[in-house]
Order: sequence, then C-alpha cells, then structure tokens
Amino acid sequence: MASADGETATRYEVDGEILPGGHARITAQGGDICFDGGAKTGDELPGPADLLAAALAACILKNVERFSKMLHFSYRRATIHVAVEREEPPPRIVRARSTLQVETDEPAARLYLLHRNIRKFGTITNTIAAAADLQGEIVAVHAPRGASTDPT
Repeated sequence: MASADGETATRYEVDGEILPGGHARITAQGGDICFDGGAKTGDELPGPADLLAAALAACILKNVERFSKMLHFSYRRATIHVAVEREEPPPRIVRARSTLQVETDEPAARLYLLHRNIRKFGTITNTIAAAADLQGEIVAVHAPRGASTDPT
C-alpha cells in the first residue's frame, strides 16, 4: 500500500464480530481480544475507549523496550497508567494522560531522552496527539539498595 507521498505504508488488520447482547471480540495477530460491545457500559469487559487507552499504554511500553536497545538505556521494569477522558456531544476522546514509571539508575537527562523518543516516534502516541490533548510524564523509580537487578 502506498501513501500519498509514495512511501510504502505498514498495514495492520484485525477481524471482529459481535453477537446479540453485545458480546464482541477482535482477532489480531491470531489472538482474541474480547470486549464489551453492548449499548451500555459494562463492568466485566473493556469497551472501545478502554481498548484505545490500552493501545496507548502498549505503544509506550513497546517503545520503552525499543528505545532501550537503540539508546543503550538500562531499565529493570516499566509500568504505565493511562487515563483518557471522553466528552460529548459529539462523543469523542478529548484528553489522554499517561504516567510512565521506569525502574532505572539512568540519569535524568537520559530518562528525558527516552521519553522524548517515545513521544516523537510512537505510532499510537502520534495518532492520539493529532486528535486529542496528549500529556505524559516519566518518573524514575530507583531500586532499593541491595535489590536484585535480575528481572526474573
């Protein structure tokens, strides 16, 4: 598939289905993701807005790993909290906030570099930033002295 500027675009494809009552699933890369497709928000399964927040979280975490290799950035663990806000009418996501915690001994300048690269080169971060107010912070979490650096 060629984009408007002649570059080859990467294609992502999923299949989905919904049954009466709102039981729904998406199949991506051979895995199933069940979600709430009902008219009312349910409490048992994530809905589409939850999946959007999950996509943002996955993008950021994937890019922690990606850029840790490219930047030789050492970390032991990364966790993220994402919150998206919906307004209406019309219904839309207007804000997304993330807090990324990275367990690392890297200096603040390197942590900032990691965060800047994640924000600049993340497919989902760029997509959401084009449509909504996207804000994020990165926080270094230092392991207690004597703690193992082995993630297993």
